[in-house]
Amino acid sequence: MARLLSVNVGLPRDVPWRGETVHTGVFKSPVSGPRRVRRLNIEGDGQGDLRGHGGEMRAVLVYQADSYRHWSAHLGRDDLVHGNFGENLTVDGLADDEVCVGDRYRIGTAVFEVTQPRVTCYRVGMRLGEPRLPALLVSHGRPGFYLRVIDEGEVEAGQDIVKVADGPERMTVAEIDALLYRPPHPADRLERALRVDALSPGWQASFRALLDQARGDGDGAAGNAGLSPVSVTRPAWDGFRPLRVERVVDETPDVRSLWLTAPDRNPLPAARPGQYLTVRTLRTDGTPGTVRSYSLSGPPGAPGYRISVKREEHGRASTWLHTGVRAGDDLRAAAPRGAFVLQNLREDPRPVVLVSAGVGVTPLLAMLYALADDASRRQVWWLHATRNGRTHAFADEVRGLLRRLPDARLRVFYSRPGPDDHLDAGTTSGRLTADAVARLGLPRDAQAYLCGPDLFMRGVTEALEHHGIDPLHIHTEIFGATAGSTPGIAARKRPSPHSLPSSGPGPRVEFARSQVSATWNGDHDSLLGLAEACDVPTRWSCRTGVCRTCETALMSGAVDYTTEPVEQPPPSSALICCSLPDGDVVLDL
Repeated sequence: MARLLSVNVGLPRDVPWRGETVHTGVFKSPVSGPRRVRRLNIEGDGQGDLRGHGGEMRAVLVYQADSYRHWSAHLGRDDLVHGNFGENLTVDGLADDEVCVGDRYRIGTAVFEVTQPRVTCYRVGMRLGEPRLPALLVSHGRPGFYLRVIDEGEVEAGQDIVKVADGPERMTVAEIDALLYRPPHPADRLERALRVDALSPGWQASFRALLDQARGDGDGAAGNAGLSPVSVTRPAWDGFRPLRVERVVDETPDVRSLWLTAPDRNPLPAARPGQYLTVRTLRTDGTPGTVRSYSLSGPPGAPGYRISVKREEHGRASTWLHTGVRAGDDLRAAAPRGAFVLQNLREDPRPVVLVSAGVGVTPLLAMLYALADDASRRQVWWLHATRNGRTHAFADEVRGLLRRLPDARLRVFYSRPGPDDHLDAGTTSGRLTADAVARLGLPRDAQAYLCGPDLFMRGVTEALEHHGIDPLHIHTEIFGATAGSTPGIAARKRPSPHSLPSSGPGPRVEFARSQVSATWNGDHDSLLGLAEACDVPTRWSCRTGVCRTCETALMSGAVDYTTEPVEQPPPSSALICCSLPDGDVVLDL
């Protein structure tokens, strides 16, 4: 019979690490005597980062004595003690390849249910001074697992662990863990996993994405759709290719559209509604300049692409596209990319809410084209904010598309209407604020898509959530660099992204969204380290090539891996936490 060897607790503390401060509860120590187990944790215990740890489905972490023996031998360590792996309960028995998700156990007077494997992150490696550990836990099939508290009670070291119920489908913790992180991802096993009601919602969402991918519903998805949205679709071509400017149209005094075709007149590969195109500018001497990304604003099924660019006061790229490019010129562009796309065009009957401000209208216009071309019968809401009729791009085009939809609603907000602007039921004076959203009567089961300035989107997102729309159904696209995600790192004021001084020959690394670049000279352990040195916002968790949080679209070039990823990403993206540039590269960061 399995037995509880140690109860380990620890409150979050601040720990110095790599020049940062990490707020973490990974440092656990054994305690003696009985401890009360409550719904969210054990008495005296706490989690530092509640986005990735804790909560009802991850209340108690379990690790096994047999795994301690395994790591002592593998790592050559004789200093490992209970609690070192951040677990609350150290147990004898309950191996990951025997315990099944959904199994229930009684320990003392408390009853628990197995909900998911441990999600490996950098902190367990930080705790033991073994940076490779997150990857090793997965590759060796020894993650440990989380418990949900079914009945609160008291537990104490030395007690027997009694199984009181078997989980459905009999899928072990190790099997579930491998199904997410390691190929292959067979559809029949994913379907089995999704029949386990005890499996935590986050893992269920990942398996649903993988199942769509396995069934071929992911529009050519590559990589691991359960972990990263970067590899939703394979790009139509590698690197940059020439596109010809077929015609130029001034939509407003400061927004210009460029219609692009293939120089050989063959149709360009179709883009998904909402994706963007990345253009490389030219310097005055004709040499390659920086790269900028612009949402595709035309019909997704057209033989060419349309990008619509707002001229910014100090924007070199936008100024060049407004003043230095004419019909007949050639541009160099990377293939359409982006995970901000209209989901389940035909299958999903739920209403669609398309919300934009200013030139943020462009990706949503492509989505509106897709809905109109599909003759969608879904309820469609078009919400747009701009200054006045003079700055209102695509007004007639949008109204024409909405007339093709049987259940469409138009609401346009002019913050400073001009004397010649016609205001009616569809166009009103004012701003698109939280109060305005509340008065619209939007359907709460809608899928919402937002694009515009950061402050605008934050306000509208909060308003939609307050109105009752599920946050998982609110999709956003922002201008410029995306927000970073550095779990557990204490907040501090950070400099704006900046280039590094050139220090001799080496590959050029461009961070496209942040509009900075640097020369790779080997001073950093990875592309992630170089991005951090440039203060480019980054997203990461394990830092060992497992979780794919750091996966970034690779617009041009190739990388080498310092540590082989648990699952190889497609060539169109890179795990920047464990890769180096193999020549010049352009990253979507």
